[in-house]
Amino acid sequence: MQQTTNSILMIRPINFRMNEQTAVNNYFQENVALQNAEINRKAQEEFDSYVFKLKSFGVEVLVISDTDTFDTPDAIFPNNWISFHTDGTVGLYPMFAENRRLERRDDILAKIEEKGFLIEQVVDYTAAEFEDFFLEGTGSLILDRVNKKAYCALSVRADEELFIEFCEDFEYTPVVFIANQTVKEKREPIYHTNVMMCVAETFAVICLETIDNKSERKNVLKHLKEDGKQVIEITALQMHNFAGNMLQVRGADDELFLVMSAAAHESLTQSQIAKINNHCKIISSSLETIEACGGGSARCMMAEVFLPKN
Repeated sequence: MQQTTNSILMIRPINFRMNEQTAVNNYFQENVALQNAEINRKAQEEFDSYVFKLKSFGVEVLVISDTDTFDTPDAIFPNNWISFHTDGTVGLYPMFAENRRLERRDDILAKIEEKGFLIEQVVDYTAAEFEDFFLEGTGSLILDRVNKKAYCALSVRADEELFIEFCEDFEYTPVVFIANQTVKEKREPIYHTNVMMCVAETFAVICLETIDNKSERKNVLKHLKEDGKQVIEITALQMHNFAGNMLQVRGADDELFLVMSAAAHESLTQSQIAKINNHCKIISSSLETIEACGGGSARCMMAEVFLPKN
């Protein structure tokens, strides 16, 4: 079992803009004084240079274009509706925003199979949408695939019962907590776990100050430390620069890299960068428009493909 993969699925946007349906509880989104066509053009430029950078380090990026069939402004974030696993299982997830449910496409699975990956079975949780329960893939779930632990910050987009059901189906130990951010002087749940936490092979980056409950915070730390992870703590301000939204990937010759946005990289202290560099090199790319309008960053744009190959 590996924590990291060389193969990444990414969806190139064609109608990217601020999604009004997600903005109701994604406090990372910002209004940008640009027309939608200009926002989309900038997002495409950022996407293309990001993909180019990943490929230049030997990461296998499977790029599939979004379609004009539906209005899917957030299609650039595929990790919320799909996950891939080493036994050939694919997970499909229930999404909070109705227009995000339209991102799920059978042809994407077909295209992945055409690339030589084996899909043995699909575990589909999407019926929970009819009951208004949601669990948004590896946005809600931070998977320690080696130690079989799943970390989840509960929110409207991460239902506890669904999370437990996932853990039973995929045989993960659940680690549940609530992570908050301050919005207009009020503590509000963070919409996705993966903006405040990243678990890599030998370390974890986490914004501990978001976990207000001390026993929950201690429990998260206990699990990370007992699995030998060096804990690299970030501040709430760094988290708002997407310093928690990182993903470790493999490049050429199985070399490990931690991928993040330029904003995340620039927010880190020299000490934090040195700690990360003790484990792996950093790849960063400017995602300014995508971060502001989409409220997601480098990790959200990558769905890791762990499927076996023919």
